[in-house]
Amino acid sequence: MTAPEKIRLTQWASCAGCAAKMDAGRLADILRHLPRSTDPNLLVGPETSDDSGVYRIADNLALLNTVDFFPPVVDDPYLYGQIAAANALSDIYAMGGRPITALNLVAFPQTGLDLGVLHKILRGGADKLKEADVALVGGHTVVDQEVKYGMAITGLVDPARLIRNSGAQPGDRLILTKPIGVGVITTALKQERAEASLVERAANVMRRLNRAAAETMLLHDVHACTDVTGYGLLGHALELARASGVRLRIEHQKVPHFPEALDLCARDIRPSGLAGNRQAFSESVRFDDAVPEVWRELLFDPQTSGGLLIALPGAEASRLLQRLSESGIEASSIGHVTEHGAGEITVV
Repeated sequence: MTAPEKIRLTQWASCAGCAAKMDAGRLADILRHLPRSTDPNLLVGPETSDDSGVYRIADNLALLNTVDFFPPVVDDPYLYGQIAAANALSDIYAMGGRPITALNLVAFPQTGLDLGVLHKILRGGADKLKEADVALVGGHTVVDQEVKYGMAITGLVDPARLIRNSGAQPGDRLILTKPIGVGVITTALKQERAEASLVERAANVMRRLNRAAAETMLLHDVHACTDVTGYGLLGHALELARASGVRLRIEHQKVPHFPEALDLCARDIRPSGLAGNRQAFSESVRFDDAVPEVWRELLFDPQTSGGLLIALPGAEASRLLQRLSESGIEASSIGHVTEHGAGEITVV
């Protein structure tokens, strides 16, 4: 009797994880033609590329709304569900909010995959919601040739404590709470060129909630925050810089990363979204001559369930790093806000 063939979920997707995001330039062209809401209670809309929409329902209470879904980023269905849930919840955490409810979003083939696979995906998502103290209230399914899964999340926040991506100020330090490189690693997995131990380490980072990092962040005078996902570290840092009207300086050697991702990138293993990110954002990024080409690539690597990028006064940064370390979070100070400006980044 032969053993059943192991399911490789990443083969049911043309792109892995948040690398499947639409190119930032194309998306901007589409969104600029949409009418803007004039509702005075809409505190945050799509104009500044923030992580969640924010709608005021009382003087001291606002709703946070976000949605995120993507194709498989790992082969294990349960782990994929966990990562997708952690990724969706992150948008609420990045804005200083508390997620309260979730809706499942599912695309699944009519044939070719056993429904037990979908059950494992949904169980992974449900278990991660339980860890986050979030209620699953429903969902929606469609038939698709590719597997996709994610969630729409609703959260709550006091508008006075809302953290946006538009408040960074000159002198602020930049803190990153997770290593980059998972886009390259998951692409290597899809191509069967990644060691199992490396994939496991990357998956453990991706499925880790940003809850503890966000709760620790809220103990400090944070000026701005965003989470690092499909547009890579530089793409999301640039969104923060543009929304805040500042210039950033990032020290590449201080950026936490998977060293193996640099090696894979040097072997031309990279997600398609990396090139799209570089094309969309490069005109606003200047690299010092000493920055190696492989680093110029990795800094645009699309992340799935990446860390928080936090801007806060320099005097607060060391205390935040200490508290994050005490919580088991290996965060790093990767640069600072240099001055007011049109939204640009210098990488040294």
